[in-house]
Amino acid sequence: MKFIALTLLSVLIVVFLNPIFPYWIVMILIGIGAFLIWGKPIGAFFAGALGMGLAWLGQTVFLSMTTNSPLPDQMAEIMDLGSGVTLSAITGFIGFLLGGFSALSGCLLRNLFKRKPNNIYKG
Repeated sequence: MKFIALTLLSVLIVVFLNPIFPYWIVMILIGIGAFLIWGKPIGAFFAGALGMGLAWLGQTVFLSMTTNSPLPDQMAEIMDLGSGVTLSAITGFIGFLLGGFSALSGCLLRNLFKRKPNNIYKG
């Protein structure tokens, strides 16, 4: 349940706040969301990664389809990537990594403040 909640929170943060704020503010907000939801670190990584990666990929595909602009293909040609689809996939992968590491950072920050039991060897 925490995985789905963090994934949806990441998607909502990216879709609604990324047009207003730069990507690093969005990364901090995803980290705060992972800090508040607090799951396992691997789950937090993949939840944040899927949320931000799919949102970035979806936005690039949506903008390419609705505007029918030749710009993605031209940029991919300048970068010697082949087509705009490859450029969209790279954008989604970068979003995947940024979202994953920001959620992982938030989760691990929460683990630093988690109280550890004392006297576990007394018994």
